Amino acid sequence: MTYQEEFIEFLIKCDALKFGEFELKSGRIAPYFINTGMFDTGSKIKTLGTYYAKAIQEHFGEDFDGIYGPAYKGIPLCISAAAALSDMDLDKGYVFNRKEAKTYGDKTAVVGMPLTADTRLVLVDDVITSGKAIRESLEILKACDNPRVTGIVISVNRQEKGKTDQNALKEVEKVLGIPIFSIVSISDITSYLHNKVVDGRVIIDDAMQKKIDAYLEEYGAN
Repeated sequence: MTYQEEFIEFLIKCDALKFGEFELKSGRIAPYFINTGMFDTGSKIKTLGTYYAKAIQEHFGEDFDGIYGPAYKGIPLCISAAAALSDMDLDKGYVFNRKEAKTYGDKTAVVGMPLTADTRLVLVDDVITSGKAIRESLEILKACDNPRVTGIVISVNRQEKGKTDQNALKEVEKVLGIPIFSIVSISDITSYLHNKVVDGRVIIDDAMQKKIDAYLEEYGAN
């Protein structure tokens, strides 16, 4: 089993990936929903960090200095991923931003490893919709000696259209000029789970697969 397949089963076991009918922020009615807030114990967040670490190592090797997580959801992600990398004999720094800069003490906008213009960071987040949070993070980093964000790793690529007919991730990638990688895509998830028994039940039966196919036919973009 690949780490991507393990990750898909992990999403199911944590109830972080659900199938049914869900209204998204965009107003779309989707047959699946990803809720990374379900990684709510030490064991779950530690395991989640290992999947981010494996994806980071796959795409970047050792060619980076640290991991950046945008507040708030990115904070446990960058810490758990850095801890997991250290278990893989790759000890890297981590850093995250404060929602509000301190007005006392060191008055810094970020917490963690020291940053310079030569620092190479991998940014981690749960999912990306519009890229607004990422752009805000880049502005914060510019004011912190402007380290270089060499890439972004997220949990799931929903493979849906953004403001145009292009994949939303590719839109953000083009605007930012930074490559974005996902641990898995919705295509990976559906192809792996279709008629597969996980935790004693079939997660995606033929009827659900048809709903997913119809949704992606209307809103999908590779």
